[in-house]
Amino acid sequence: MNKIRIISFFIFLAIFTGIFQLGSMSTVSEEEADLFMEEFEKLVLDIDAFGIFVHNTTIALPMFIPGFGIFWGLFSSWSTGYAFAAIITSMPEIAHISPLSILFLSPFGLMEISAYSLGISRSFILIKAIITKTNLSQFIKPTIIEIGIVIGLLLAGGYIEFYMIELVENESIEMPGL
Repeated sequence: MNKIRIISFFIFLAIFTGIFQLGSMSTVSEEEADLFMEEFEKLVLDIDAFGIFVHNTTIALPMFIPGFGIFWGLFSSWSTGYAFAAIITSMPEIAHISPLSILFLSPFGLMEISAYSLGISRSFILIKAIITKTNLSQFIKPTIIEIGIVIGLLLAGGYIEFYMIELVENESIEMPGL
């Protein structure tokens, strides 16, 4: 069972990454980008570390729903990539930043993609068990443990992301012209 668990985690990590990359390659019109940025700014106006955690958790927990979680997770992946494309359209000076570097080179990105991949792959394992009429009681404890891990990753990730945002904002205040 552990071998299947590990393999499914990495398969969905790769799929999540590929779909995120496809979303980030989307063509976003100026109008769509402006509308997105307006909504995004409202969303993050007064957000703090706990707010980031809550936002990411509301995205991650439905990923554990058998079957549905796979589609929800992959839709979230594409949407996040599309959001990155919208941000680049609005701020072309950051177009040189690879979207995948945000996922794999930032500590909070690694925590988030790991959490999402855990949820999506658990959804796959659960729907497979349901289809094959496997007794689901054996999946209760591992699923609860994984939900705890996801919550822990997203809590730590939210605080790290907020801290890094604060650092960047303070740097740009101290360094006029950035």
